[in-house]
Amino acid sequence: MRKSRITYSFDLEDSVVFKKQIQDFYKNEKYFMMLESNHGGTGHDTYDNLIAVGCIDHLSTNYEGAFDQLEKFKNEYKDWTFGYLGYDLKNDLEELESNNPDGVQFPDMYFFIPEVVFEISNNQILIHSYHASEQSALRLLEKILRHQVNLDKTVYEPAHITARDSKESYLYKAQTFLDHIHRGDIYEANFCTEFYATDVALDSIKAFQDLNEISEPPFAVYARMNAYQVMSASPERYLKRTGNQLISQPIKGTAKRSTDLIKDETLKKVLFNDPKERSENVMIVDLVRNDLSKVATRGTVQVQELYGIYSFKQVHQMISTITATVQPDLSFTDIIKATFPMGSMTGAPKISAMHIIEKNESFKRGLYSGAIGYVKPDGDFDFNVVIRTLLYNANNRYASFSVGSAITAAAQPEKEYEECLLKAHAMIQVLAQQGITFD
Repeated sequence: MRKSRITYSFDLEDSVVFKKQIQDFYKNEKYFMMLESNHGGTGHDTYDNLIAVGCIDHLSTNYEGAFDQLEKFKNEYKDWTFGYLGYDLKNDLEELESNNPDGVQFPDMYFFIPEVVFEISNNQILIHSYHASEQSALRLLEKILRHQVNLDKTVYEPAHITARDSKESYLYKAQTFLDHIHRGDIYEANFCTEFYATDVALDSIKAFQDLNEISEPPFAVYARMNAYQVMSASPERYLKRTGNQLISQPIKGTAKRSTDLIKDETLKKVLFNDPKERSENVMIVDLVRNDLSKVATRGTVQVQELYGIYSFKQVHQMISTITATVQPDLSFTDIIKATFPMGSMTGAPKISAMHIIEKNESFKRGLYSGAIGYVKPDGDFDFNVVIRTLLYNANNRYASFSVGSAITAAAQPEKEYEECLLKAHAMIQVLAQQGITFD
């Protein structure tokens, strides 16, 4: 019979310092994931931070039969589970394909059972582990607290970021999406493009710290699963379960920020009242409501907030919140299969939009626009949407980030391209600090 984890509680004087210490302490650990809330800000927060270290067992697979494998994995380990769902798992759910170039080459699904879970809230730390005693857990904590973070400056090799689509190509493809909308094939689609750099030696810990400092989003993630490294500054929640409640918070609507307070308030009001942004948002809200209705108790799907405007360091976002009461006895896998991929990253109707996306985008999305997060032993879970994210494969030295925008009937391709560059700005800035530049 498998042993149970034991939870130990300790006071923590400075969680900010501790988070830097633990990242450096475990810098050579193959499995490490930090979920950083930056004190939340979109509601329904649970933790300041969750940190998973080490690997008891893992599941790594491409999309074929992936959800059956995940169900077996979760049934074997009713334990803390951390990992990701790549966008191309859509092919295991529907008659869809992924034939575009895949530079980053991540598995479509990756989950692991950590050796130790650190849970940080309000200057208290809980350690969930298989340590035999509180003293052994305390010794581990003290080792981390005594650790001196390496502050030596690194000399970086210069490299260049390449846009997968030229501006002209992006504008042409955006018009193609508009043509589909005008013909009635779809109402909306999320059109994305990739920026990448080859043969680079990326310091992923520094990249995450820089990106998080620039953005301070509520669903930031730093993850390292062998060679697969993730630096995410996501502001968007895909799906959370707490008891019998499901919460989804799709984003549709983006506006830049201003250092001028009056102008910044004006930009928020313009975003809130923009008919195109409202149209995008309500279409995706309807799509999410439909997805949740597949797993919800009848009559419980509710729009808790529509067109909420939330401000982050880089941008203002329009975020809506949809809740539902989940049907009894549905597993994590059941719920994900009914709702994945996230509506905000596909379009409406969902399957038609994904067909058109595959034909017109120039890269395999992979983890981008998928989801990353955790599942607790009691079945509660929380996953973000993988946007505003750097991906790095240390084996082939390939770094990538992707951005997108929603194409509706009111879209103007030039403005959609400008929105993509706005979303790319923070990641370009972070890579530039390591000598990886974009002209």
